[in-house]
Amino acid sequence: METPQPPRWATRLLHLFCTDHLIEEMEGDLEELFLQRVKLLGEKKARIRYIMDVLSLIRPVVLKKTKNEYSQSTFSSTMLRNYLTIAFRNLTRNKGYSFINIAGLAAGMAVAMLIGLWIYDELSFNQNYKNYDRIARVMENRNYDGEIGTLWSASPPLGDALRSQYSSNFKHILMASNPTRVILSTESTKLIQNGYYFEPGVAEMLSLTMLYGTHKGLNEPHSVLLSESMAKAFFGDSNPVGKLMKIENTLDVKVTGVYKDLPRNSDFNDMAFIAPWSLYLSSRKWIQKDAWWQNGFQAYVQVADHVNMIDVSKKIRDIKLKHCDKEEALAKPELFLFPMSQWRLYSEFKNGVSTGGRIQFVWIYAMIGIFVLVLACINFMNLSTARSEKRAKEVGVRKAIGSLQHQLISQFFSESLLVVAFSFALCILLVQLVLPFFNDIADKNVSIAWNNSLFWLVSIAFCLFTGLLAGSYPALYLSSFQPVNVLKGTFVAGRFSAIPRKVLVVGQFTVSIALIISTIIIFQQVQFSKDRPVGYSRDGLIMIETPTPDIHKHLDAIRYELKKTTTIVELSESLNPMTGISFTSNGYEWTGKETEQQASFATVYVDHEFGQTVGWQFKAGRDFSRKFATDSMGVVLNKTAADFMGLKDPIGKTIRQTAFGQTSIYHIVGVINDMIMESPYEPVKKTIYKINNGKGNFINARINPAQSTRDALQTIEKVLKKYDPDTPFAYKFVSNEYAQKFGEEERMGKLITFFSVLAIFISCLGLSGLASYIAEQRTKEIGIRKVLGASIFNLWALLSKDFVYLVLTAFIIATPIAWYFLNGWLQSYTYRTEISWWIFAVTGLGALLITLLTVSFQSIKAALLNPVKSLRNE
Repeated sequence: METPQPPRWATRLLHLFCTDHLIEEMEGDLEELFLQRVKLLGEKKARIRYIMDVLSLIRPVVLKKTKNEYSQSTFSSTMLRNYLTIAFRNLTRNKGYSFINIAGLAAGMAVAMLIGLWIYDELSFNQNYKNYDRIARVMENRNYDGEIGTLWSASPPLGDALRSQYSSNFKHILMASNPTRVILSTESTKLIQNGYYFEPGVAEMLSLTMLYGTHKGLNEPHSVLLSESMAKAFFGDSNPVGKLMKIENTLDVKVTGVYKDLPRNSDFNDMAFIAPWSLYLSSRKWIQKDAWWQNGFQAYVQVADHVNMIDVSKKIRDIKLKHCDKEEALAKPELFLFPMSQWRLYSEFKNGVSTGGRIQFVWIYAMIGIFVLVLACINFMNLSTARSEKRAKEVGVRKAIGSLQHQLISQFFSESLLVVAFSFALCILLVQLVLPFFNDIADKNVSIAWNNSLFWLVSIAFCLFTGLLAGSYPALYLSSFQPVNVLKGTFVAGRFSAIPRKVLVVGQFTVSIALIISTIIIFQQVQFSKDRPVGYSRDGLIMIETPTPDIHKHLDAIRYELKKTTTIVELSESLNPMTGISFTSNGYEWTGKETEQQASFATVYVDHEFGQTVGWQFKAGRDFSRKFATDSMGVVLNKTAADFMGLKDPIGKTIRQTAFGQTSIYHIVGVINDMIMESPYEPVKKTIYKINNGKGNFINARINPAQSTRDALQTIEKVLKKYDPDTPFAYKFVSNEYAQKFGEEERMGKLITFFSVLAIFISCLGLSGLASYIAEQRTKEIGIRKVLGASIFNLWALLSKDFVYLVLTAFIIATPIAWYFLNGWLQSYTYRTEISWWIFAVTGLGALLITLLTVSFQSIKAALLNPVKSLRNE
């Protein structure tokens, strides 16, 4: 019959309020009195009396004090030194376990630190600008075929309209160009660089640090501001203010200032120069200052200090709708302010609303960092509690000679913090070694901020948090041992004592398996999109930007010379690159179109040889040809456009376009398969290809496969230099440019692979240590089994099966979790892969094999021991 026990909650209450030096005596007296009352009054009344006795003891003499009135403070520098000395001895006495703990924690902390540096770089994007929280870009929502699309551009008259109607709401209103690659030149140096044309005030708005000149430098109509690196490239270390330069070989400008290079984690970081907006307008006669239908420019503002950006955004919403013509008004344009603080992380829009963007990567990496750090902490907890029986006598002796529980907790926390201190030192070394590799795959330039006090404060807090997290369970568990049971030799950990360790191991492998599944699916999605038919051939196809008109003027001669030497197969000219679409047009009518149907088409301007150069694939009709004079008003549709129009036999049909007060009639000469010129993850836009009668911005050339690429490029450069000697030769392979469209997802996959490998490494470290301890604990059992005839395989299976069950459990838990989150991630892609069953099967099998390999070393080592040595003490 079991001995009656007093109410547990009442005993816990006694422990909570009773001072440490009285608790043992009082608990013993109350328990003895309880047992006597059970015999006299019965268990129910004895329990009631016990509760009343506990409550009656809540008196000042019994209550815990903040300071022990019977002794001096239990904490001092001597005590701390003693804690650390004992902790260090324990580490050196158990070198194997210490290595596993320190290496595992260091790896986990290194992952967390790398991810922390990455996240800080993302969250601090653009914060180098002092007016960061007051700067915005004016953007536009407009109706496209029943859906709201978002334009990152503005019309030329917008700046003047905002100044005339809402000037009191803004400190700066600046019209600007898009990033523009132009030729900057002096008499001795020519470079192609990115830059912007801005209205005066940009240096103040962006709080540029002027090394030479002042913020007012752009007030002069033929001026230019250079970045520090550009000034050094052209003029060395001398002061360049007042020096003359040329832009695009035609515009004479004077250097009026030099600003400090902008950091990499900022927009405008590639801004090599700033020239006046007025110079941009005067050099591009096609820009109409009062044309609200012209987009493709930028408007930046800094709101006044006394106004709310959201309120101002609402005020300017209909400014374009009030000024534009009827055709433009059909798109129902609405303007809004998009704050600089959201440019980086919230740049994706759907149906006119920001739906996120890179912020999803911040959350994903943050969760991975936390999980990997927790994995490392789990190792420490597991190994510390697994070795509890070895330290049970130490705890019993300490308690018997007067150690209080909080002193023991302090002792174990000091060990944990010492391990964390060593781990942090190793972590710093690992991070410093890995940073070049990390920056390469993450496309970052992060570094450890050695001189930043905030970094060290965060690191110290990080170490304390990790130490307390890793040491919490061992400290509370080990310090709770009862000294009487331990010293009598009757202490047994209990049949349920291993459950927390098993739960932690399952948690470790759940995270590791989920990360592996994520890695496979991310790479599968990237590969799936790479295998998508692009509608043209990228092999040997190059793009060459042509910032001056000289190449266009001599294009026929250049084509003739290059084809004559068999350097190229064909050469063409286009207004936009092969990997992007710059223009959208509307106002189209065709037979069968519904009256209310609004139709906008991506528009690509090309020459007659474009199709032969890129190798587009016809579904119907023919290519553009110079043999047909009418092809100047001919168009080629992609399949998506033809399907949208609903024309059963489109060849020869006419399309009418009304734009800018003029009506043009085009005839369809061909229909091609969809060409992927933008995101490979999204549907292809309905696109119209038209003949460009003016200068193009790019020439496209297909290198003859029979020619050496190196020799072909040298020949192309030589011919281009003959007709345009002042423009540096800069080419890009279309295949490389297309590959960059997968960069973000590939970087994500590589980083998660890197973190997954470390997570598996950490898990295997802990598993190896745990397997070693269990094998050591069961040494005598193994010896007896060997004497009784057990084979090495039987012993290996005995020691390995528990870990196999744990990993299988982790796999069962990780599979639905990984599927749920990854399926949600894939939904953000219109063109996406399917999650196949084999991914989970391969991951589960891989995790099982890794587990067996990790555990088998310790299992077989234990199984090969001589049973005579194992049983010698018996």
